[in-house]
Amino acid sequence: MNVDKLVIGLAGMPGSGKSLVVETARELGYAVVAMGDVVRQETAKCGLEPTPQNVGKVMLKLRAEGGNYFIAQKCIPKIEEQKSPKVFIDGVRSLFEVDIFKEHFTKFTLVAVHAPPEVRFTRLSRRGRSDDPPNWAVFHERDMRELGVGLGNTIAMAEKILINDNSVEHFKIQVKDNLERIERKWLK
Repeated sequence: MNVDKLVIGLAGMPGSGKSLVVETARELGYAVVAMGDVVRQETAKCGLEPTPQNVGKVMLKLRAEGGNYFIAQKCIPKIEEQKSPKVFIDGVRSLFEVDIFKEHFTKFTLVAVHAPPEVRFTRLSRRGRSDDPPNWAVFHERDMRELGVGLGNTIAMAEKILINDNSVEHFKIQVKDNLERIERKWLK
């Protein structure tokens, strides 16, 4: 168990604003480990294009073959090697992952970010990352896949839920305020 680091896990549906939370956390001195990077790396190793369907299939395959803890276990050494005493885990998707992080890090808090589906779809359409959905059907399919691995339960069990339905500036203030509260809780 690693008692030295403050570790915050971040859950949220695609396009909810996790990137803004991560950007704000970096501004406050957090190192960031992205769980999706593990899946994207495995997708590349398989020689697949990083489309929403391929990344999703690889994510499900990794969980089916390696277990529900597989991706989280791959992230633990990445978290431990960070020089910062504060680490943000971007992309927690299941309560299995939350459990493994809580077992390894005594100062762990789960945060979720929420935004309405229409807002998220618009954001993803504008973002233009290779694994972003090109249409509503693919967006919905991705949402169902994410919910299927337990993301909805993870969001529901978060200790803090940030609602991202206002301006970027307003949301970043909300994020900073909540991160400062978490730090006060653990770093007394």
